[in-house]
Amino acid sequence: MRAFTLVLALIAAPAVAQESTVYTYDGSFDDATFGLESAIVGRGLVVDWISHVGEMLERTRADVGSDVVLFDNADIYMFCSATLSRKVMEADPANIAHCPYGVFVTEREGEVQVGYRNVPEGPMQDVQALLDDIAREAAGQ
Repeated sequence: MRAFTLVLALIAAPAVAQESTVYTYDGSFDDATFGLESAIVGRGLVVDWISHVGEMLERTRADVGSDVVLFDNADIYMFCSATLSRKVMEADPANIAHCPYGVFVTEREGEVQVGYRNVPEGPMQDVQALLDDIAREAAGQ
């Protein structure tokens, strides 16, 4: 009975970590962020917000008692597509949880990467295809 309870608990438990897709960029962080913004805007989309996650983590590092430098640079570009968002939310209004969409650029120890959080199967795969196209373009792939 105990094993059965454990199996039920594991099935009901939410996923703790979400996978992401990441591409290595052969160039500078600044060039990658420029490429990312250009890839977003070039599709007629608007960057709603840029989250400067790297700066926040560095600024608060000592405050949380850490001496670990996670990133040399890290930004997340947030944007949405009215057409695509409407499509996926008409399929399932709960897909609002994935909006706005984000593509990140990080730099660690001289390695620059461009990536995004993977989305669920089904209608959201249209969003994933957009994110992948944008990330690949920004990473020069």
